[in-house]
Amino acid sequence: MNSKERLLNSIKGLDTDRLAWSPFLAYFWDVQPEQIRKKGMLEYYKNIGADPLFRGYCTLIKKSYQNCSISEKISNGEKQVLYETPVGSLESRYIYTPQGNTWFLTKHPVKSEEDYKILTYLNRDMVIEPDFSKYEAGDSLMGDEALLMPIISSEMKSSFQSLLENWVGTEELAYAVYDYPEALAECLAAMKENSKTAVEYTAHCDAESFIFWEDSSTGNLSPSFFRDYIAEEIAGWADILHSNGKYLVHHACGQLRGLLPEMAKTGIDMIESISPPPTGDIYTFEARDMLPDSIGLISGIEPTVLLNYNIDKLAAYVSDIVGKTGKRKFILGNSDSCPPGVEIEKFRMISRLIMEI
Repeated sequence: MNSKERLLNSIKGLDTDRLAWSPFLAYFWDVQPEQIRKKGMLEYYKNIGADPLFRGYCTLIKKSYQNCSISEKISNGEKQVLYETPVGSLESRYIYTPQGNTWFLTKHPVKSEEDYKILTYLNRDMVIEPDFSKYEAGDSLMGDEALLMPIISSEMKSSFQSLLENWVGTEELAYAVYDYPEALAECLAAMKENSKTAVEYTAHCDAESFIFWEDSSTGNLSPSFFRDYIAEEIAGWADILHSNGKYLVHHACGQLRGLLPEMAKTGIDMIESISPPPTGDIYTFEARDMLPDSIGLISGIEPTVLLNYNIDKLAAYVSDIVGKTGKRKFILGNSDSCPPGVEIEKFRMISRLIMEI
């Protein structure tokens, strides 16, 4: 089997010649030496003997606005994003951290009931168009050597989770559920309509599997909130994709033990980045016992374990995880991200190990 066949068969629950194995190189890749990055991530995957799975390879839509404008200013490691609409403005602020090579949100833009109305207008003013060009170029270049998994949804995650992370914040959103239920419901309806449109376009892309960056965790979301505000939207996406012969992968990188019963009802095909302790609170083999056979798993290796265990101890850890989880609908990987300091020999060791399992 080539890597693309192996990965797809794992998602579909079909037979594979061996266990699929693909580390998630987020955060790791950006700090690699220039000579390595110049060769590309596909070459790196092949060099370490892994199956190239490009999680969140690209988006498949373009967003524009008829009457609203979005501007960005960066100065001294701080970024301001201003959303200007005919009914008012919203402002986000970020701080850049070189250690993580990322921008951290320091000011959510939605603070009041009026702000929800502005965000509702922003979403109703949004125009969504399909754009498969980046996927098609990548698929043409990599062919059967890799599986490209594009992102669905206009928010890249569920509407409520986007409010929680990007627009409102955990604490303020919990208050808004009770303080501004009508304004919140109206805003969510506009956001969900855009995401549904995006997924309907997405379903006509040639890709077979798609992912969304849900970041699910009881660290910031209760099971009842997931059930009441998120599950139905994800289930709708799954229905659209399944009716077009496509597969849906739910990226969930936090504490999942309390959410799995609700996630299991949404019709997703795989959970990606499921995280053992200390990053998360559940191992893949424990999740396997809690989920129906229709839902597979991508992950297994906790990031700090990958970084800190020596070769022999890591090999024993991986063997134990695979032995307890089984190979059906399972793609071995690390949870969520890869610490920059992981040595290449650890990846190569895992590649050799799975040939023997």
